[in-house]
Amino acid sequence: MLQFLHTRIRVSDLERTIAFYEKLGFELTKRMISPQGNQLAYVGIPGSKHLLELCWSADYKVQVPEDLMHTAIGIDDIMASCEELENHGIEIWPEDWRTALPAVPEGKSKIAFVTDPDGYEVELIENR
Repeated sequence: MLQFLHTRIRVSDLERTIAFYEKLGFELTKRMISPQGNQLAYVGIPGSKHLLELCWSADYKVQVPEDLMHTAIGIDDIMASCEELENHGIEIWPEDWRTALPAVPEGKSKIAFVTDPDGYEVELIENR
């Protein structure tokens, strides 16, 4: 049986990145040092088996090209989630999310984005 276990992203500050993803609702599940000496932290959303592997190493300079990749998470109430994230100092886009999201027609997905400390985009999609 195949299973999708985790996705690795390189990070420049492991603690700052863990804290960011915890604000999104992720939980730290495991920390370890890889055989190559990388510091690894695994964060996941409760109820999901897929993990995000955060990888830090002193000799690796993180440079995330714009629009290289993004992750996406489903949330129940996008307005409440965006408000909470903004209260934690996380910038939401579109910038006019307070007016843009309520204007999304019925049956269409309400989405917003946040950017993690290294520039990786996280798409927030309201569960329908």
